[in-house]
Amino acid sequence: MSDIPVLHLDDFLLRQGKGVYVNRLKNHLVEHHNKISIPHRHDFYLVVFFTSGEGIHEVDFVRHEVKPGYCYALNPGQIHHWKLSANTDGFVFFHSADFSQTANLDGGGFTPETFPFFYSRQNSSEIRLDSSRQLLLKPWFELLLEEARLSAPRKLSKQHALITLIYIELHRAYDPVGVKVSAGGYGGLLRNFELEVDKLFREIKSPAEYADRLNITPKHLNRVSNEILGKTATQVITDRIILEAKRLLASRKYTISQVAAELGYEDYSYFSRLFKKHQGLSPRAFCEGY
Repeated sequence: MSDIPVLHLDDFLLRQGKGVYVNRLKNHLVEHHNKISIPHRHDFYLVVFFTSGEGIHEVDFVRHEVKPGYCYALNPGQIHHWKLSANTDGFVFFHSADFSQTANLDGGGFTPETFPFFYSRQNSSEIRLDSSRQLLLKPWFELLLEEARLSAPRKLSKQHALITLIYIELHRAYDPVGVKVSAGGYGGLLRNFELEVDKLFREIKSPAEYADRLNITPKHLNRVSNEILGKTATQVITDRIILEAKRLLASRKYTISQVAAELGYEDYSYFSRLFKKHQGLSPRAFCEGY
């Protein structure tokens, strides 16, 4: 239902070939201005590294600063847009979810969700790099950009190797405070809960039904959610519903009653009360202020 534009990897690859899109940020902002100047989402993984400039980067309605040395890693489906100064520059690359397989490597591959900035929507997309890491990473981004312009044997393999190095260094630089959900302990269970909610939040609102799908008790699901996130399982479900509501409302294409119906609420007034309780303002006020 959402009219938020969804950008595809093939929209950007042009002459770069398959698998990875790489560009200098200042060129990317000019060459694809018509696609990226409004709030949009992607069906691929995105990393942007700012080397100059300043501004605001909004990811799923959370505002972040843009400064030199700031890096952002976005999952497929997240909505973002930015307001940047004229001197903004850096690097940007995209790749598909199955890039590790398309690189055709013998072992040693990765899946993006093994890195904390991609592991969960609960984790921060922001990574701040100190000066030493900026100096280390910049040549790798340069090499990745150079490789995108070449037609050479094992091109995807080299790009994969460089992206792996970049991800490892971003992982080491990632602030542990930003990691709410990790792969260890009960993190995997919470991630699976989150994935189930992403698929079914329109139809299923009950924590007990999700617990059943995960083969655990509702009490255990609630305990894990509280221990890791400080939220009940119901709050996790509601957060996802409200995020989608904001995405739909931000498109300005639908009435509030249409948004409520899309999210599985026949009672429009109940949805409005839920939204206001969660956001502190009504759906109409959100639309007017966004």
